[in-house]
Amino acid sequence: MTVRRDDGIRIDAGRTYVADAASAVGDVNIVSHAHADHTFRKTPETVVCSAPTAALVEARTGASVPEFREGTERVTLHPSGHVVGSRAALVEADGADRPDGAARRYLYTGDFSVRDRLYLEGFDPVDADVLVTETTYGDPAYRFPPEEELQGRIRDWMADNDDRPLVLFGYSLGRAQKLQRLARQATNRRIVVHDAIRTVNDAIEDATNLEFPAESIPSPLSVEADSGDEIAGDEIVVLPTNLARSDWVTNLAERHDALKAGFSGWAVEESFRYRGGYDATFPLTDHCDFDELVEVVRAVDPEVVYTHHGSAAAFADHLAVHHDYDARPLLGDQTRLDQF
Repeated sequence: MTVRRDDGIRIDAGRTYVADAASAVGDVNIVSHAHADHTFRKTPETVVCSAPTAALVEARTGASVPEFREGTERVTLHPSGHVVGSRAALVEADGADRPDGAARRYLYTGDFSVRDRLYLEGFDPVDADVLVTETTYGDPAYRFPPEEELQGRIRDWMADNDDRPLVLFGYSLGRAQKLQRLARQATNRRIVVHDAIRTVNDAIEDATNLEFPAESIPSPLSVEADSGDEIAGDEIVVLPTNLARSDWVTNLAERHDALKAGFSGWAVEESFRYRGGYDATFPLTDHCDFDELVEVVRAVDPEVVYTHHGSAAAFADHLAVHHDYDARPLLGDQTRLDQF
């Protein structure tokens, strides 16, 4: 039985389970959430994912998920607290290689967060023999303030700058929706969003009982726009992160004396402010910080931990040295047995 990373995460345990791959197909295909780097370019015939994830994949990519299941006899999905519809997957594989024949439990987290945030509940760890965890912020430098304190700082910043338009940047699925909620808590100002975010808003509202306060505007915001004519000058504008340095945003900020704010776990680094040309930054994230990752490992208490993404090698070393776990970073395109 092996776990490896190439195109997605592959667990060979009697059957082949493939999670969050672009094109690789296994006996069972798991999609943890609807971010583009975790979804298939060409969807397999059958996918294990949540109903909201299937709806969001279709809304964002146009690729339908014709048949999906929210679990199987061997795979149980657990809310992972990352974005709407995100799920961790618990795989109960044949334990024929174990002396007592008991099933071996593999927990694949996908991206996850243990924090309760606005409309999302944090991930509740479950027992497993093998843990496969993302380590985006698996470095001790990434420790985030308590969630309520952080949200309070964001609302205060919005309220303190109620005399200028504010342009807020976050991923179209995830932080963009949270920013709309925080903006409405802080102010009654008009909130407008890029059309990519509005598409996600609509898909979430159709798939859940959630609602978001952003308004539609006659001329949708787009990267092709060359001026700020769509904006009156007193709005809160929520845009995808990749537009932070666009000419459209530069023109908008100059025309209306707008302030730009970036939201990401990377904001603990001062360089994040300069990379995005932001006036303010906040470490609002949909991932665990370093200490939260450690606590999840201790709560699951597996026999083996596999780490991937971010600080995978450093975090595995920390678990081995300081917590006595058999922890192994998953390297891409593994070809030798000693890499597993």
